[in-house]
Parts: sequence; structure tokens; C-alpha cells
Amino acid sequence: MKLLYSPGACSLGIHVILEEIGKPFAAERFSTRDGGTYTPEFIAMNPKSKVPTLLRDDGSVLTEFQTIAFWLAKSNPAAKLIPTDLEGETRVLEMLDYICGTIHPQAFTRQFRAVNFARDAEDEPRVVAQGKALAEKYLALLAQSWKGSDWLLPSGFSVADCALFFLERWCLRAGITPPARIAAHYEAMMARPAVARALAAEAA
Repeated sequence: MKLLYSPGACSLGIHVILEEIGKPFAAERFSTRDGGTYTPEFIAMNPKSKVPTLLRDDGSVLTEFQTIAFWLAKSNPAAKLIPTDLEGETRVLEMLDYICGTIHPQAFTRQFRAVNFARDAEDEPRVVAQGKALAEKYLALLAQSWKGSDWLLPSGFSVADCALFFLERWCLRAGITPPARIAAHYEAMMARPAVARALAAEAA
């Protein structure tokens, strides 16, 4: 398999998942800051021009974080990255959707790409402030509804934790202090060897 990623993007979460699984894979960098996902080479693999993108061994392509995370977890059951019961699996998908479908675009994309939301250049500071306020609101809700102990869900470590991790990295980038529960989760993630390997690979 090959992961197409951009350093510091949400694709970091998929990078961590692949390291957790422990099977051989390749990773190819396409920087979103440099327009790498809009090159003919990338578009030929994923016309959406988005990371993460996963090229599977059979030549097929998977896109969208939630889909890639779900497929990797289900096709590698020995890694135990998703519960085997319906309720547990449903809760992981619920959390993936909230992190990737709500917090990511509404809170952080507003801060990092204000131009996508602003009426004009003068409106961009308002958009950034709105994004920061939403990030703090959503992260507080996440902490208040926390049902696990060290990990996000009571079923234990899962792909949902890998998704939360990329948001935690973005908190550092945006200068946001997360709730104590989420800060503790970040420290627990940083102690995982798979996380260290993914961060080292993306820094190379």
C-alpha cells in the first residue's frame, strides 16, 4: 500500500494507523501548502486533490479519512483498532464523523484557510476568531462527553484516537489550550511507538 500525505495535515492520523497495524507500506509526500495535491501526478490518483489518499495493493484508491480508517481497521483485525461489536463500531464511526466532518472543517479549516470562508481580506480575522471559538466549543463538548479512560471510547484504543491526535497537533499550531482530558490523551498518544514513527517519517 501507499499513503499519499501532506506534512501536518489530517493524513497524519492515517499515518499513525498504518504504523499501528505494522505491515509494510510506502508513504509519499504531497505538500498542500505548495499545491502538491493539484499536480497532474496527484490528480491522476485522486481527482479530489485531498489527503489522505490510500493506494491499495490491488491498485484501487480509497479517499476520505473516515473511509480509509474504517477499511484499515476492518481489514486488519489483529491490530484491534475498532471494536468487533455493532455498538462499539458504531460509536467509533460516530466519533470519526464528528472529528473529521465537523471539528476539522468548521473549527480548524476556518483558522488555517480563512480565505475559503471570508468575504474579503478584511473579513479573514473574523473568520479566524470564529474558528478558534468553535474549536474551543467543540473540544469542550468532546471532553464533557468523554466515556473512555485513557482513550476516547470505553472500548479502548481505536482509529478514533488517531483522528483526535491530528486535532491535538493542530491545537498546538493554533495556540489553543485543550481541555485537561484531551491534553492527557495527547500525552498518551505521544508515548506510543507508532506515533513516534509516523512523526519521524513526516519530519524526514
